[in-house]
Amino acid sequence: MTNKEFREMGHLFVDWMADYLENVAEYPVKAQVKPREIFNQFEDNMPTNGEDMNVIFKDFQEKILKGVTHWQSPNFYAYFPANSSYASVLAEMLTATLGAQGMLWETAPAATELEEKVMEWLKNAMNLPKNWHGVIQDTASSATLCALLSAREKYTNFAINNTGFEGFTDFRVYASSQTHSSIEKGVKIAGFGKENLVYIPVKENFSIDENALINAIEKDLKAGKKPLCVVATVGTTSSTAIDNIRKIGEICQKYGIWYHVDAAYAGSVAILPEFSFMFDGLELADSYVFNPHKWLMVNFDCSAYFVKDKGTLIRTFEILPEYLKTATDSLASGADAVVVNNYRDWGIPLGRRFRALKLWFVLRNYGLNGLQTKIRNDINLAKWLENEISQNTDFELLAPVNLNLVCFRYLGNNNLDKKLSEEALNEINAKILQNLNKEGKIYLTHTKLNGKYTLRMVLGQTNLTHAHVTQAWELIKTESRK
Repeated sequence: MTNKEFREMGHLFVDWMADYLENVAEYPVKAQVKPREIFNQFEDNMPTNGEDMNVIFKDFQEKILKGVTHWQSPNFYAYFPANSSYASVLAEMLTATLGAQGMLWETAPAATELEEKVMEWLKNAMNLPKNWHGVIQDTASSATLCALLSAREKYTNFAINNTGFEGFTDFRVYASSQTHSSIEKGVKIAGFGKENLVYIPVKENFSIDENALINAIEKDLKAGKKPLCVVATVGTTSSTAIDNIRKIGEICQKYGIWYHVDAAYAGSVAILPEFSFMFDGLELADSYVFNPHKWLMVNFDCSAYFVKDKGTLIRTFEILPEYLKTATDSLASGADAVVVNNYRDWGIPLGRRFRALKLWFVLRNYGLNGLQTKIRNDINLAKWLENEISQNTDFELLAPVNLNLVCFRYLGNNNLDKKLSEEALNEINAKILQNLNKEGKIYLTHTKLNGKYTLRMVLGQTNLTHAHVTQAWELIKTESRK
């Protein structure tokens, strides 16, 4: 492809992208294909000769697009959103064009220093502890693994990194029964074994039971176990339950345990002063993560990870072979030292994308006021839906609506002769979800709360309006009453 052809195709692509984003609500929100349908429509081997870009783009529109679930649709209410925005998409195009690899300051000075700056912006906008240090990770799963590995190395004075696990066994990690599955994955990857992840019971509002946590720690200490890390959650996946950050932090300080706070989705709400109570005691945490790629309109992937002690983080991951040494390293010592960040030592991968660029574009394009308005609107829409459900006797709320996730189920028409069993209600609500998603007009997912099949509706998509929520609620009522 020549530069002239690239320019022509670029204009064509951008026009298509703009049309897509303008009309994405018209697509079936969930992909309407069967398993292997996309795979089987292509040849077994790659083309021998290069193909014209117009032909490839035509195949994208006709063969690929039908297998896409449209996460940017305002009719997407499933999981937690992976939001985007015009500013973020434009910045991502620049990132791909530059192709920078930000492993070292010297390989990408702008990427390195802009990352440091935007993490300071987030820290200040969200009133996070001033002594924290931030770095962009790909996902909260990676950030949590970094926290677990840092906790491991700090406890052992970095011995496991050097000589392995010999002499260090029976570590224990604690999290609520509602914690995200990435905690278990991290525990397994870090070498602790999933049997050493202790799930703590929750209270009626699905937040962790602090007394049960203390009892579990005391029991493990008496058994010769080594309490290593507690993971608290601000906004659990199933119900956006909010753990008591201060109380758990005080427990961790008492027992000398690493304290990690997972706010992957709900952390974005920290830009609203009226929700600061959810983060009371956050200064007690050793590490903290939230995802701008969920609720701050920065396209996937972009996860903000903060640590109190960057020295422990860096010592956990640092490695300096000869081929990575640069002249800049010599500037980090002496009276005239100039300290630069080499972010390759702040996480798992050596290679790093220029993620700070899209975050910078979005923060500037929306501004703090714009981001606050967006999140407040989503929360207000959830409160509207909560009120609608609470006034409709055919439905039942199953968890507190703390932010913009509404958990509910259909109870059956009140005119029925007898009350439906829990088993029957679970089957009915599962069928409702299946039918709604099959139609493609909206997309919901489910969880189970206290054994009850629960419909989850997350009202946080970038272009969501009251009209979309009203339409979705009418579809749910209609399908339920069938």
